[in-house]
Amino acid sequence: MPFTFQFGGFDPGAFGGGFNPGSFQGGASGPSPRPRRARKPRRAVGNAFSRTILNLAVTLVFGLAYFYLELPALNFHAEEFYVFIFLLCAVYCVCAVFTSGFQTDGGVKGYFGFVRKQCALPFLTAVVLIAALAVGAISSWVVLRAGSYSKLLSIQPGDFTAEVEEISYDQIPMLDADSASRLGTRKLGELADMVSQFEILPTYTQINYQGRPVRVTSLRYGDLIKWFTNRGDGLPAYIIIDMVSQEAEVVRLPEGMKYTVAEHFGRNLYRHLRFNYPTMMFDEPVFEIDEEGTPYWVCSRIVRTIGLFGGVDVKGAVLVNAVTGESEYHEQVPNWVDRLYSADIIIQQYDFYGMYHNGFLNSMFGQKDVTVTTEGYNYIALEDDVYMYTGVTSVTSDESNIGFILSNQRTKETHFYSIAGAEEYSAMASAQSQVQQMSYTATFPLLLNIAGQPTYFMALKGADGLVKMFAMVNVQQYDVVSTGSTVAECEASYRQTLAHRGLIAAGEQGPAAGEQQESEGIVAEIRSAVIGGDTHYYVRMEDSLGYLDFNTADVPLAVLLDVRDHIRYTYVLEGAEFPSHGIVPATGFEHIDWDD
Repeated sequence: MPFTFQFGGFDPGAFGGGFNPGSFQGGASGPSPRPRRARKPRRAVGNAFSRTILNLAVTLVFGLAYFYLELPALNFHAEEFYVFIFLLCAVYCVCAVFTSGFQTDGGVKGYFGFVRKQCALPFLTAVVLIAALAVGAISSWVVLRAGSYSKLLSIQPGDFTAEVEEISYDQIPMLDADSASRLGTRKLGELADMVSQFEILPTYTQINYQGRPVRVTSLRYGDLIKWFTNRGDGLPAYIIIDMVSQEAEVVRLPEGMKYTVAEHFGRNLYRHLRFNYPTMMFDEPVFEIDEEGTPYWVCSRIVRTIGLFGGVDVKGAVLVNAVTGESEYHEQVPNWVDRLYSADIIIQQYDFYGMYHNGFLNSMFGQKDVTVTTEGYNYIALEDDVYMYTGVTSVTSDESNIGFILSNQRTKETHFYSIAGAEEYSAMASAQSQVQQMSYTATFPLLLNIAGQPTYFMALKGADGLVKMFAMVNVQQYDVVSTGSTVAECEASYRQTLAHRGLIAAGEQGPAAGEQQESEGIVAEIRSAVIGGDTHYYVRMEDSLGYLDFNTADVPLAVLLDVRDHIRYTYVLEGAEFPSHGIVPATGFEHIDWDD
């Protein structure tokens, strides 16, 4: 008699659904499960030819959209090219599977056989690209090509005193990038018709413009809505920051700039470059102006010289007129171009030289003569070119430099100067300690030749970000430090300190303290700048390239000076005679009537 579960008159078997506890013990009672309906195979789209055309069309549409948005270089040396082709292959395969239908009964093996049949060409293309990537990576591997990497940058030994002339005051950049940005933003804020619609592009470029070191940058639209309302006229101006006088100027253009990195769609600079030069690889474009003030984008062409992906270098540049969009590739760029090689490329190439010029194994074991660049770099104008400066230290990073390099950013001509001394951040700390009661912060230093002595020059900024003072620190003896509220005052103090320490002869110490000269002439040009809270007027007389520095704290009537005024003035003697270039402190003046 079969077992039946009952409790209190409850019989589970009485319920519909056929619940039978005996089934838990292997019983066979109860209805059999309903058989599943066979899935109807997906029907293929059209015939084989039409499916292929449809697959290609979808892949083409995707490829055009991706190319428009991501702008990959169609170049076997560009990694993004391989990503682009892989994506095209994947899209074609997905389309082929859907348009051909899932008509296979062979399980997983049959499914992959079906896919392979539909996607033979994309699969083959992907395999070839993977092989090319592997060969390219091996051929670019620094372990195998260390010698080639070490030769990317040609290094010439240099004599600092003989090759680096003492720079005049009107060539010394006194502002760092942050201070220049603050001045530019403040200047734009004074222009009511622009400040509500435009912002300043934060990427300033240091160049030589008409013999002066300046930083320049473009404007950009405040937001997308302001782009819609202003795009017809373009960007109306660019900014020039004079690195010496610390003046900011907004240069208005007769016709606005329509091709910039702040544009959209076809006028976006990156898209404009890619559509005109689809196979070229580019470094980050930089904004420059020629000697007539015409705005350009300098777009350095990147090449890979070791294997497929190694040995990044520059070969010419495309110059794009920011107003008209006209572009032209120059293998030899015009002389007015100041920045062809970025600091990052030069530093990377020097580091390859410093690490591998004695072989890869030496860079790992023994490390004889292995050197690297120090953290940070700066720019200085020499002979109408802009040079990048950075220190060089041993790979052990012992907080001292064994020398430094100066590299021309237009030609990549690089000189190494073997001068042992303090690294830059030690010099900055030494300068800050001189004015520690002020809590000033030192900018990253420049390297100058002062009386034949390699000298770090830096600005000292207050908490408001404005330049308050200047400092000079001897590279080889960084306890030799001098500061001053003006560059002239700082240099005079520094020369005297060098003489007292016996580093230079007494006759080289510069101006005698308090000694003055008197002269007269006609005012040809007036510039102004605020330094340490005081307004300074820089006055150039006719037949002179030098400037008189009138500090309104000492000479308040300087605010009354006008161009064409005939004045008699006094100034502190800076040497045997008034310099043909530079800035000298002026102590007073009086107007002279033309009848006199």
